[in-house]
Amino acid sequence: MKILITGNLGYVGPGVVKEFRKNYPDAELIGFDIGYFSKFITTDKVSPEVYLNQQYYGDVRQFPEHILNGVDTVVSLAAISNDPIGNRFEETTLDVNYRAAVEIAKKAKKSGVRNYIYASSCSVYGAAGDEARNELSDVNPLTAYAKSKVNTENKLVDLASDDFKITCHRFATACGMSDRLRLDLVLNDFVTCARTSGEITILSDGTPWRPLINVLDMARAIRWSHERKPENGGNFLIVNTGSDQWNYKVVELAEKIQQINPKVKVSVNRNAAPDKRSYKVDFSLFNKLAPNHQPAFNLESSIEVLFKGLEEMNFNDKNFRNSFYMRLNVINDLLAKGIIDDKLYLL
Repeated sequence: MKILITGNLGYVGPGVVKEFRKNYPDAELIGFDIGYFSKFITTDKVSPEVYLNQQYYGDVRQFPEHILNGVDTVVSLAAISNDPIGNRFEETTLDVNYRAAVEIAKKAKKSGVRNYIYASSCSVYGAAGDEARNELSDVNPLTAYAKSKVNTENKLVDLASDDFKITCHRFATACGMSDRLRLDLVLNDFVTCARTSGEITILSDGTPWRPLINVLDMARAIRWSHERKPENGGNFLIVNTGSDQWNYKVVELAEKIQQINPKVKVSVNRNAAPDKRSYKVDFSLFNKLAPNHQPAFNLESSIEVLFKGLEEMNFNDKNFRNSFYMRLNVINDLLAKGIIDDKLYLL
């Protein structure tokens, strides 16, 4: 068995690599990543790449087809996965998240790959109000990132066949501890605020809905889609991936942290204009298709593990939003040093 994971050197990748290695100890695991975030390892454990058989470095926009020789499954994680970056580099976001993902899928099918797993997003529902959206609901992407995911789904459907199974996971918002931690995610940001300053300031009115999923539960779901048979969801499947129990309003996330650590103060800007990105999601299809791969983490355990992880890192930076744990700061630094150009290509 040979599995290729693109974008493995990011936030989600380490958990996916370990999930496959744990369950398929004899599998050949390959990573492909441009490496912009590779050095930001946030644990004192070994590098997650030790679980790979081989690591390739490169840009998915210039993907070498020979890497696909003998591959059974491609896991597509490579993406510009941050709205501030996507809004600033909109065309590049479409190139990386959409056009490159589709081209790699075409090359994979041509090379005899059997499974293609695409990390999509529940953000495609955009401004969805209080009614839970399922896979048949209209999409309303509001950002370059969300638009890239919808575009990719729409193109991948034409590639699926009996010999090429495609699964598009519309993941809830990621959270939780990782070997390459990101702090520009809502729950991770709130926990870090609580850890470093004892206060969570919600800049919006706190009313938007945000379904969440722990990053390690994302990895378990990806393994399920590698294993699933076509009769369980079809040759082409779009599935909301998360749990109905994980639909929260933003303010509720802060309040849950406060319940765990009562000393934390929470303030809400009640006068702020509502955030249009609000979506409650129906995850019943994923529950039906993958009953043995449902999220193992809940909100409380994810918060507690984050607190523990930050403590083990001895992390106390109150100005963490200016740190390299925020993806846009890394990109800005690479630009300032002349390492990448304004289309995010390596120079």
